[in-house]
Amino acid sequence: MQTIEIIEVKSHDAIHKVVDLADTIWREHYTAIIGKAQVGYMLEKFQSKEAVISQIRSNSSYFLLTLNEQPVGYLSYYPKNETLFLSKIYVLQEYRGKGIGKAGMSFVQAQSEKLGFHSITLTVNKYNTTSIVAYERLGFQKVESVVMDIGEGFVMDDYVMKKQIVN
Repeated sequence: MQTIEIIEVKSHDAIHKVVDLADTIWREHYTAIIGKAQVGYMLEKFQSKEAVISQIRSNSSYFLLTLNEQPVGYLSYYPKNETLFLSKIYVLQEYRGKGIGKAGMSFVQAQSEKLGFHSITLTVNKYNTTSIVAYERLGFQKVESVVMDIGEGFVMDDYVMKKQIVN
């Protein structure tokens, strides 16, 4: 039997696990979409130990996704205006399709309801077609197209997607 658990990131050991997962997942998934240089830049800017600690101190919540006690992914969210913003949800390639991401999304929806939000919002790279399809299957809709300058000549070319929650 497979046991999926979602564990809040509170310790430095857990933060290191997130950073290690990010390094593996981003390099295997995003290099083909945005290139090696941008992946390296974004890992340092958004997923380094210092960046994760800073995000947690700034009201982001991070969680490890585990399968049979082994970390296989992570997610992060924070309140943004009138919505719960899903900043990150990533699963190692060899564990995709096993219900881990879906369990993570169900958890985020439950957290959204618990916190009194009526929607979940996220951004996704416009060329990350597999993730876009997965989000649409879960009830998310594209609501906006955005291009954000993230420095060093790099941009994030994303769709904003939103899911309404009926509490």
